[in-house]
Amino acid sequence: MAIGWGVIGCGGIADRRTIPEGIIPAPAAELVAVQDIAADRVGEAAEKYGVAGYATVEDLLADDRVEAVYIATPTFVHHEQTVAAAQAGKHVLCEKPLAMTLEECEDSMRVCADAGVKFGTNFMMRFHACHTTIKQMIDAGDLGTPVLGRAELTCWYPPIEGAFRQIQELGGGGALIDMGNHCIDLLEFFFGKVTRVACFTGNLVQDYETEDTAAVVLHFAGGAVGMVDTLFNVPDAAARNMLEVYGSKGSMVTQGTIGQDSGGSISAIIEGEVKGYDAQQAREAGAAEQIIEPEVVNMYEAAIQGFCQAVENDTEPPVSAADGLWSHKVIDACYESARTGQVVAVE
Repeated sequence: MAIGWGVIGCGGIADRRTIPEGIIPAPAAELVAVQDIAADRVGEAAEKYGVAGYATVEDLLADDRVEAVYIATPTFVHHEQTVAAAQAGKHVLCEKPLAMTLEECEDSMRVCADAGVKFGTNFMMRFHACHTTIKQMIDAGDLGTPVLGRAELTCWYPPIEGAFRQIQELGGGGALIDMGNHCIDLLEFFFGKVTRVACFTGNLVQDYETEDTAAVVLHFAGGAVGMVDTLFNVPDAAARNMLEVYGSKGSMVTQGTIGQDSGGSISAIIEGEVKGYDAQQAREAGAAEQIIEPEVVNMYEAAIQGFCQAVENDTEPPVSAADGLWSHKVIDACYESARTGQVVAVE
């Protein structure tokens, strides 16, 4: 039997992607209710999807048909809504970041554990078919020794009155905590955990409290180095949203796979061994470029289906709350580095 889902915060990414592309098509999920503080928004969503619409979180949680909730609200209410859902016996899939502080993340995890409910983080980009293919190839040794990864996520995000991502006390930060954490999580998905970070942030174009520019250098436990750049100040049409992965046997590069689209391809150059090489840096012709086009998997549907299976099988969600807590630690270290000008260890 399908798991009944309620959505807390049914505008934005929920209405644009997660409900229509994730919850509705996932075989193990059934959308039964939506909630939002905006009456017009919840009314439109309820009619659009043919489900119950609620004005308050409490009303949605009182609906016995709701077995799991997807939380897609501003960051500053994630903790209280997660706690309320867990105490009502609902499983929780929460947008990142899980909360405003590490302490709130840990408390949410404790309450969910005490209530015996599943708690997951919605890093849906891990489920993108190109990203899972890269992960499989790295794990199989096709890339040789991983050396470097780079990920970027950029958009134009001008000042908007009341926008929580532009107000420090509501979102916890700007481009880095909103988009850069996706990029960092993805590179950790490939290379393992980060051990040290160096970060630079600034407001180069947009005039609001949080940063519109962030660049991070990452050192991974296995020795590889990563770079992440994330911007709120470049026109959408100019954004490349590149992903690059390099190793001792080759490289894999995607364009447009980092973001909200499930499509894309991989440009790969993979060699078994480096061939001739001389002091003039002249080399024999190596491997040709390959275009890898894995069968498209909708990453929103895969994320929801994976969480449902964790509920059904009583296993850890594929992207756990512990993953979300670790992400928060890495982002905190990045902001500390930006403040102090120092390389910061992540522990």
